[in-house]
Amino acid sequence: MFSINIGNARIQGLEADLNMTGQDYSIALFTFFILYILLEVPCNILLKNTRPSLFLSVIMTGWGIVTICQGLTKSFAGLIVCRIIIGGLEAGFFPACVYLLSMYYCRHELQWRFNLFFSASIIAGAFSGLLAYAIAHMDGVAGYGGWRWIFILEGIATVVIAIGSYWFIPDWPETAKFLSDDERALLIQRLAEDRKDTHMNTWNAKTAKRIFSDVKIYLGVLMYMGIVTTSYAGSFFTPTILKQLGWTSIRAQIMSIPIFIFATVCALVSAIASDKLKHRSGFIIGGCCFSTIGYVILLNMMSVSVGVRYFALFCIVGGGYIAQPIVLVWLSNNMSGHYKVGVASAMQVGLGNVGGIIASNMFITSEAPTYPLGFGLGLGLVWLCVLSSLTFLFYIRRENRLREEGKRDDRYNLPDDEKNNLGDDHPSFRFTF
Repeated sequence: MFSINIGNARIQGLEADLNMTGQDYSIALFTFFILYILLEVPCNILLKNTRPSLFLSVIMTGWGIVTICQGLTKSFAGLIVCRIIIGGLEAGFFPACVYLLSMYYCRHELQWRFNLFFSASIIAGAFSGLLAYAIAHMDGVAGYGGWRWIFILEGIATVVIAIGSYWFIPDWPETAKFLSDDERALLIQRLAEDRKDTHMNTWNAKTAKRIFSDVKIYLGVLMYMGIVTTSYAGSFFTPTILKQLGWTSIRAQIMSIPIFIFATVCALVSAIASDKLKHRSGFIIGGCCFSTIGYVILLNMMSVSVGVRYFALFCIVGGGYIAQPIVLVWLSNNMSGHYKVGVASAMQVGLGNVGGIIASNMFITSEAPTYPLGFGLGLGLVWLCVLSSLTFLFYIRRENRLREEGKRDDRYNLPDDEKNNLGDDHPSFRFTF
């Protein structure tokens, strides 16, 4: 809920109580991403050498506590400090979940499992709107405004859940206590067969060079940057946009609920189909095209009815949440080895979240209610995702063909320590589309 609750807090009086003016709200959104981007890769490298159950429960507890503080702050400066700290703590969460799940499931089993997890964040958009509507009635309780109670109550809930999660989050398959020895051996065997027994479990200078020079990762970053802007913009600004359709703050909260429920259904249905068909790229492009319809409508919003504008938000958010989780899994599917998957996932989410910075600043208050810059940038970035996806598809198709023709077989002649640490650069590995 943490990318959504500030949007709900905004229309419940956040800006007025903290004397925020102009682009202060956008600055508050932007500062979250400073440490979030910088700490993604270090966090996943640290995760490789620790227990996921401990690592994830600790950082979740931390950002829950700081979220409570966000509801207690008396100034804009205090809000900024809280946002920066929350960004640093959340940096270790999302790519870690991608990394951890990819260590348990074969490539064409992963999308459905990942989207079940990912859908919790989408449905939070609906639940957050409903919760914010209920909390709005607490305005004045204990002398706190309704927006403060949004942060305080959601922060308390997070701390409670985080502490309890320590006993439920699985560790790496090699040490997971819920697996018997036979189950562990079977799981490791299935994963090895799925990725052609390719590894990257040793960190050294050659490992780092292979990872940081891999063009696939940077294409994955561009894909994610393009589509995550739509997701963040939907979370940050949907309540505000709905309010500017002429609805009250409370009605705007309620009317945001169906949008995120619809997006959840889109994400789950596309995940089932993507795994069953063993196909990723077409769903990404399809989701982007769906979002395009919404952006085009809103760029011409003054010539359409309120109902059509509302429909456009379904297109934008629904299409974004079809494409975003598949973008993440598609890159992970085409990486192999502990370090390669971990660092690639972190780089994609970390560098790709430059899109979050863009989303924080593309809806300029003075342009309300039409926001031509915001909707125009959103549309352009969706098509950055499309073009990057097509380039990625072309690249891995070509690489598979070269491997079938034996033009990467020279790597079999490398020294054993390097040959056994190639990850997806190994000639036997095949990329999935």
